[in-house]
Amino acid sequence: MKNIFIASTSTTHGSNYLDYILKDLNIFFKEINTILFIPYARPDGISHDTYTKKVQEAFLKIKKDVIGIHTFENPSLAIEEAEAIFVGGGNTFVLLNQLYKNNVLSVLKDSISKGTPYLGTSAGSNICGLSIKTTNDMPIVYPPNFNALGLVPFNINPHYLDTIKNLKHMGETRETRIKEFHCYNTQPVIGLREGSWLHVKGDSIVLKGPLTARIFEYQKTPYEVKPETELNTLK
Repeated sequence: MKNIFIASTSTTHGSNYLDYILKDLNIFFKEINTILFIPYARPDGISHDTYTKKVQEAFLKIKKDVIGIHTFENPSLAIEEAEAIFVGGGNTFVLLNQLYKNNVLSVLKDSISKGTPYLGTSAGSNICGLSIKTTNDMPIVYPPNFNALGLVPFNINPHYLDTIKNLKHMGETRETRIKEFHCYNTQPVIGLREGSWLHVKGDSIVLKGPLTARIFEYQKTPYEVKPETELNTLK
């Protein structure tokens, strides 16, 4: 049975890495001793070692060990034997490209589908959707295709931002970009605001956190859903 924590971000304004959800993660990873970390997204281009150290320091606060997948000779076997898995944020194109390059996308999906607890933040949340076509990241590398894990029946837009009144910026809003996406694609998109996450438990998908999420469905007017809303009917 799938057990997935899909968070918009790893850091909210004014907080340290993962601090805003550590209490919830302590419950989520209650039975877990060691978490396999996949640092492929490399925020700011940092090394896998540097990124892993940052994650290790955060999880020490809830007494969990973290080991980076890049330290294993066989990454597929590391995923298969993992107690739990965390994929952090950074560049979604870089992340997906490395998953394809290491030939671990399918084994990652299989492990999560069989019940290995999974935490994703930002880019690690983007890949939970059907594709990464609604990421905010620059396509600095070109993965074999944009298809992702498909753990939920929609796409995700982490770090979703609302239009700011009186802002002089004349560029496209996130809502405009997602509407453009729906000119060529039909799957729903969830605009996940900072401080929000989705908890997937089996077939249930529930919005968590203090904020609403914005739902975009093909040829429908976007609408808001409140925390604790069940979202498994979106298809």
